[in-house]
Amino acid sequence: MTAETVAPARREPSELSLRDRDRILSIASPIGLLLVWEIAARSGLVDVRFFPAPSSILAFLWDLLLSGDLWMHTWASLQRLFWGILFGGIPALVLGITMGLSRTLRAIIDPLIAATYPIPKSSILPLVLLIFGLGESSKIFMVAIGVFFPLVINATTGVREINKIYLDVGRNYKADRWNTFWTIALPGALPVIMTGFKLGVGIGLILIAIAEMNGAKSGLGFLIWSAWETFAVEQMYAGLFMFALIGFIFTVLLNELERIIIPWKTT
Repeated sequence: MTAETVAPARREPSELSLRDRDRILSIASPIGLLLVWEIAARSGLVDVRFFPAPSSILAFLWDLLLSGDLWMHTWASLQRLFWGILFGGIPALVLGITMGLSRTLRAIIDPLIAATYPIPKSSILPLVLLIFGLGESSKIFMVAIGVFFPLVINATTGVREINKIYLDVGRNYKADRWNTFWTIALPGALPVIMTGFKLGVGIGLILIAIAEMNGAKSGLGFLIWSAWETFAVEQMYAGLFMFALIGFIFTVLLNELERIIIPWKTT
């Protein structure tokens, strides 16, 4: 009796320490890379014309922040990313779960997804610009497309991996389609859905950068492209650094959200 009550208390600190260790390593690895880069730049091991020291890039970022330009471009990209995730993610989630539940719908939609998913999303940008013009709609659409495919595929896969006994129990208790969707399919597929969502956000960041390099007057992609046109290397790296920072923050937030909404998932 005593051993059973003591054993969980001994395991708990080890789990916490492993989680803390992982967090420390995830922060230390990019810092270590920046330190190696800084040393290589200062010692002349790399050409600073193309690989300026991180300290000079951070100094340029600080100047951009003080001038307000950094916030303006970052906010523009974040707004497009938000609306793209919203307009691409919600339909993908609903369609993916419905496809997982409906064999007929899956037979109809699966070939269309299989045919259109391999198309490089950047290659359709000229067509998107032709349809939506140079305004915000084309940028948001590109992000939506990037989010849609990984999420709809993963949502379908997640539902199909649910043990059939749970669906049978729902049918035995006369659960309607909405209850099956909300209480069985969505919770059961959440671990795989979150993986697809993370992939979709990453692809969305790539596509918003590409979209902003064509016809935009704001955004981090525009900042990078204008830096290339004037050979402002520090500005180029400043834009790349902000994209990396946004991606890192999104990953951390999504991992924390995953721990909250999927407590049963083993990590």
